[in-house]
Amino acid sequence: MIKTKNKKDKWIKFICGASNEDIVAIEDLCAIYTAAGVDYIDVAAEESIVHAAKKGIEWAKQVSKNSPGLMISISDGNDIHFRKAKFDPLKCPPHCPRPCEKVCPTNAIDNSGIKESKCYGCGRCLNSCPLNLISEYEYNLSKDDLASTLQKIKPDAVEIHTDINRIDSFIKVVSTLKSSETKLKNISISCGLHQSVKNSQGPEDLLKAIWVRYEILNELNIPLIWQLDGRPMSGDLAPATSKDAVKLFERIGPDLPPGLIQLAGGTNEKTHEFLNSNNLPDGIAFGSSARKIMQPLIDFAHKNNKRLYDYPERMALAIKKAQKFLEPWKMS
Repeated sequence: MIKTKNKKDKWIKFICGASNEDIVAIEDLCAIYTAAGVDYIDVAAEESIVHAAKKGIEWAKQVSKNSPGLMISISDGNDIHFRKAKFDPLKCPPHCPRPCEKVCPTNAIDNSGIKESKCYGCGRCLNSCPLNLISEYEYNLSKDDLASTLQKIKPDAVEIHTDINRIDSFIKVVSTLKSSETKLKNISISCGLHQSVKNSQGPEDLLKAIWVRYEILNELNIPLIWQLDGRPMSGDLAPATSKDAVKLFERIGPDLPPGLIQLAGGTNEKTHEFLNSNNLPDGIAFGSSARKIMQPLIDFAHKNNKRLYDYPERMALAIKKAQKFLEPWKMS
C-alpha cells in the first residue's frame, strides 16, 4: 500500500513508458527519480526492463532513503500507450529538414530510421513528417502471457490501461490478476476520453465506466488509484496539455469511486499552476516531461558507454533538476 505522506506532500509517480525498452536510460532515470523522492515507478511489463529499474532504485539508496514501489503497465486492449513509430528512411527525400528528428524527445530518430528500443510511442513525430511517411504499430510486451509475466516480475502494483468500451476484456484482465495470486499493494486504472472521442462519449460516460470497474475490482480488496488521462501520449510538453488534465479532474474528480486520484496524460511543470489550491488531486504522474529534462545528461553518459551515475557531478545535477521539477507537489 502507498506509504503515508507528509500532509503537504502529494503522491508522485514517474512513468518510464509502457513500450519503452531503452534499458540503459531506464536504469539512470529510475536512479534519478528515486533519489528525488517519487512514490512509484511505472515501467513496461518485461523482465529485463524491470531488472534495470530495480538496479537504478538500488543505486539511489546510496544517496536517499526513498524506496518507491515498482508498477508495471498492462492493457485490456489496443491502447495508445502501447505503440511505437516507424518509417522507411529510404523513402526520405535527400534534403528533408527532418522535423521528426527535432521533435523526438529521446533522440530515437536518425538517418537509419527509428531505433525501436528508444521509441516509447509519444507520437510527436507522427504528424511532423511533411510526406506522412511515419506510422505507428502496436507494441505490447505483456499481451501474450500476462499470468506468466506477473509471476516472473512480481510487481508491487499494476496499472491497467483501459477504455470506456472495453468492459469484457477488462474483466478478463482482472480475472488473470486474481488467478495469478500476485500480491499487489495497489491497482491503478488509467482511463481517459482520448480513444472514445470518435464515439461522442464525454466525462459522464467515463465516470460511469470507472464506477463499473470499481465494482469489478472491489472484491479484490486492493487499494485503488484512478489515473485520469487528460491528453495521453501528447509529449506532455505544452501548457495546453496540462489544462486538459486539470479540466478532466475538475469535471469528474469529486464523483470518482474510493481510491487515490492521480493526474496524468499531459502533465508537466505547468500543471500545478492550473489547479485550484483548494481542490488538488491526491497525486500526479509524470512521463515525457520528466524524461525530457534528463535526456541531454543521459545522452552524454551513454555516448561514452557509461551510466549517468558514473559521473557523480552530473548525476548530482540530474537529481537536483528532478527535485526542482517535483517541488510543487512535495509542498502542496
